[in-house]
Amino acid sequence: MALMINDNCTACDACKPVCPNEAIAVGDPIYTIDALRCTECVGAEDEPQCKLVCPADCIVPNPDFDESPDQLREKYDSLHG
Repeated sequence: MALMINDNCTACDACKPVCPNEAIAVGDPIYTIDALRCTECVGAEDEPQCKLVCPADCIVPNPDFDESPDQLREKYDSLHG
C-alpha cells in the first residue's frame, strides 16, 4: 500500500531526501507522496524511511492503493530497472 501525508505535515523536509523512489514532493501547503512511485521502501529498505524520520507522525497508509508486498516490489523494480 502506498503512503500519503496527512494535514498534520509541518513541511519540515525530513522525508523528501530519504525517499529512495523520489516519490515525495513539496506541496502547497503540505508535502505530497506520488502513490505511483511509493513502494513503502520495499526493494530498498526494511521499512518506510519517511515514516522513521517524520517528526509530525503524519505519514499514513493511502487507502486508495491496496498493494501487496510483491506488488510493491514489482513497482520498485520497474522504477529502478
